[in-house]
Amino acid sequence: MKRSALDRLVSWIGLALAVVLLLAGGLLAFASGFINNQVSSQLSAQKITMPVAAAYSTLPQADQNALAPYQGQPLTNGFQAEAFADHYIQAHLNAAGGGKTYEEVSGEYIQMSKDPNADQAKLKQLGDLRQTLFMGNTLRSMLLTAYAFGTMAMVAGIAAGVAIVGAIVLAVLAFLGLRHAKSAEGEALS
Repeated sequence: MKRSALDRLVSWIGLALAVVLLLAGGLLAFASGFINNQVSSQLSAQKITMPVAAAYSTLPQADQNALAPYQGQPLTNGFQAEAFADHYIQAHLNAAGGGKTYEEVSGEYIQMSKDPNADQAKLKQLGDLRQTLFMGNTLRSMLLTAYAFGTMAMVAGIAAGVAIVGAIVLAVLAFLGLRHAKSAEGEALS
């Protein structure tokens, strides 16, 4: 086999891979933009404003530190959603439930509601707490889903950049290989 034929073969394979990487990069960039726009528009529609320092000053320091960079901002991205869900809502749910989960409180409520001699005031209080924990956990779940999708958009954006850079590098190498193939006409492989 002649050297120039091998150079051409490798170069054309490199060009084909560059086209594939370029297409993948374009699709990943589109996916990243689409997901980011969806997360932002869905969160913006909720009109949630991140709490200011006075609203979270009684929370543990770790929660305060997580909320501080976003204070007073409209909640529009996954990182804000994660901070709000895990460091504001969760902290308040822990305080309201005394550290008990929705499942634990719900179990107590169901058990107490079966007792005909149960204290009705305590039953109502437990029912209200059960509802609060349910609604808080539902909102946390939705916000953490936005955070997960926002993270996927970020990863897709990084992957798009890597794929496009890879496509450019392969294309340059393929063109250099084709140029070398012209200068290697007639040479045999050793």
